[in-house]
Amino acid sequence: EDLVARAIAPVKAEYLRPPPSNVVVKEKKSRRQLKRERKQEQKSTRNICPEVAKSGNADACPYRGNCRFNHDMDAYLAEKPPDLEGTCPFCPYGITCRYASTHRTKSSEVNSLNKDLQKLLWKNKVSFPNADLQLKLLGLDSRPLKKTKDLSLKPHAREIKLIDFRGKLYLAPLTTVGNLPFRRICKALGADITCGEMAMCTNLLQGQASEWALLRRHSSEDIFGVQICGAYPDTVARTVELIDRECEVDFIDINMGCPIDIVVNKQAGSALLTKPLRMKNIIQAASSTLSKPLTVKVRTGYFEGRNRIDSLVSDISNWGAGALTIHGRSRQQRYSKLADWDYIYECAKKAPESLQVLGNGDIFSYTDWIKHTLDCPKLSTCMIARGALIKPWIFTEIKEQRHWDISSGERFNILKDFVQSGLHHWGSDTKGVETTRHFLLEWLSYTYRYIPLGLLDVVPQRLNWRPPSYYGRDDLETLMASDSAADWIRISEMLLGKVPEGFTFTPKHKSNAYDSAENG
Repeated sequence: EDLVARAIAPVKAEYLRPPPSNVVVKEKKSRRQLKRERKQEQKSTRNICPEVAKSGNADACPYRGNCRFNHDMDAYLAEKPPDLEGTCPFCPYGITCRYASTHRTKSSEVNSLNKDLQKLLWKNKVSFPNADLQLKLLGLDSRPLKKTKDLSLKPHAREIKLIDFRGKLYLAPLTTVGNLPFRRICKALGADITCGEMAMCTNLLQGQASEWALLRRHSSEDIFGVQICGAYPDTVARTVELIDRECEVDFIDINMGCPIDIVVNKQAGSALLTKPLRMKNIIQAASSTLSKPLTVKVRTGYFEGRNRIDSLVSDISNWGAGALTIHGRSRQQRYSKLADWDYIYECAKKAPESLQVLGNGDIFSYTDWIKHTLDCPKLSTCMIARGALIKPWIFTEIKEQRHWDISSGERFNILKDFVQSGLHHWGSDTKGVETTRHFLLEWLSYTYRYIPLGLLDVVPQRLNWRPPSYYGRDDLETLMASDSAADWIRISEMLLGKVPEGFTFTPKHKSNAYDSAENG
C-alpha cells in the first residue's frame, strides 16, 4: 500500500534487485560537429545515388557530374554491410537492399506524395477553390478567388455521414512512435480505429515529403484518420481541401491540445484554447470545406485549475465538428498528475446528441476502459495513447476482458512483426534498416516500463507507477525490463543485425536512459 501510494510498482520481493550505482552523462555533440559529420557521410562511398542503386547502371543518374551522391558501385558493394537473414518485405532499392536474394516491389500503402503535386506546392501553384470560397463566405479571407470551373459547395457538416466511435477501440495519434508500422501492430492486436501522427498544415502545404509521410495509410487500417495542426483558418481549410482531394482518409482530426512549446509558440495546438474565436473560425472553415467527418482533440484548458472546454462543447458541435476528444489534463500539466476523468464526464454530459465525446488519459488496462465507459454512458469511447505504446496488446485485453500475462517470447514476436512492417515501410536498404532500428529503439524506450503481470503483488499495473529495478522470469524478460539504451540496442541487434560503428541512441522524450551507465 505504501509503494502504491508513492506510485512505485509493487514488484514481488523475490524479483527485486539493487539499482545500478554508477551514472554517466554522455557528452552531446555540437551542431557544427554534427553538420561536419553529415557532410563527410554524404561524400562516403556508402552514400550511393538512389537512381544508380535501383537500376544497377552508373549512367542512370540524370544529374551526372552534379549529383551529390556517389556513383561507384564497386566501391559501394565493397563497403556494404552484410545482408540480413530472411526475405525482403518490399524492395525497390536494387543493389542497396539488405536482402539481396529476394526482391518484391508491390506496396500495400496509400497516400504517398505525388512528385508533380509536390512541385506545384513548392511553386505555390495549387488552387484551393472550395477552401477559398468558404473562407470568403465566412469573411475570413479577403484575397481574390482564383477562377475555377467548379465552385460548388461541399455538403453541410450535418449532411456528412459521421463515423460511429461508440464502443470502438481508438488508437490515439502518437508523435514519433505512432508510425504506420506501429499502427499495423495495434491493428493486428485489436485496434478498431487508427489515426496518423500529427502533421503541421504549413509543412503539408509546402510539399515537405517528411510531413506527407505522416499521412500514409496501410491497407489493414479500415477506419483511418489523419491529424493536422494549424494556427489560422486559411491554412487549415486549404490543408483539409488538399487532403480531401489527394488522400484516402475516413476523417480528419484537428489538434487543438498539443502542449509542445514549438507548436504553442506558433499559436497552434494548446494555444488555441485561449482563443475561442480562432477555434470557431478554424472549425467552421475546415468543416464547410471537407466532405468527410471532422473531429477535434483538445485538453481541459491551457492553465491548471482553469478548465474551460465544458463551456465550449455545444459551440464546437455547432461550428461543425462531429466528434470531440478531451485529454483530461491542461496544457500546463503536460503529462504530470492523473487525468481528470470527472471533468471529462462533465463535458460529455453537456454535449448535444450530435456531438460524440471521447475521453483520453491513463487507460492502461481493460478495467480502466470499462470503468470509464460505464461511469459515463454519454462517452462514446476512450482513446488509448501511452498505454498502447507501453503494451500494444491492451486492445486484445479489452476485447477479451482479461489481464494478459504475456510471455517474453510473445513480446519478442511482436517486435519481430514491427521490424518486418518497418522494412516494408521505410525500405530494406541500409538506410531503411537503420530507420527501422531508430523507430524500434524509440518504441523500446517506452516498452521497458511494462511490468510482467506475474511479477506484481497488485494487479493491474497503473500507468503512473515507476518500475523498480527487477529480474524477469527469464533472461529475455530481464533484458526487456532494462532502462539502459545499451540494452535496447542489444535487442535491436537481435532483430536487425549489428549497429554501425560509432552508433549511439538517445530517445526524443525525457527518459532516465539519458543518464544510464551503459548509454549505448
